[in-house]
Amino acid sequence: MKPHTEKRLLQSVVAIACVVPVAAGMAGLILGAEWFRGIEAPPIDLDSHLRYLSGILIAIGISFARCIPDIEIKTERFRLLCFLVICGGLARLVSMVIDGLPSEGHIFGLIMELGVVPLLMVWQGRLDRRFQTIVHPPRETPHPLLGKKKVSP
Repeated sequence: MKPHTEKRLLQSVVAIACVVPVAAGMAGLILGAEWFRGIEAPPIDLDSHLRYLSGILIAIGISFARCIPDIEIKTERFRLLCFLVICGGLARLVSMVIDGLPSEGHIFGLIMELGVVPLLMVWQGRLDRRFQTIVHPPRETPHPLLGKKKVSP
């Protein structure tokens, strides 16, 4: 696959994946803790904390979306965002071990956080390396003893 085709494919996948944190964040922001089953009158502090974390989810989704136009060079930002999501997924995994299986929506989130996002991070890194070789191709230099050309990075 050509680098520019791969870039477009990754951009499309990341754009679709951005919907998850933005939608979940908006749901948490608008509906608060009552969004979850079994919580009819949530404590104010729980609701406040959930809405705060929902705002962070929205910001993460928007930040990922801001990487899309130049995704091949946004490696540092992309990795930081992935790191944040993976840390959240690990915290969710700890909760699952301690408290048991959550609902399907949270299991979907766990799959995104510990499955999809790490794969996207690896893919983006690969794309970054491919584009670096396009922008900075290896130079041919003469061998110091033989005079033949060799390829250097």
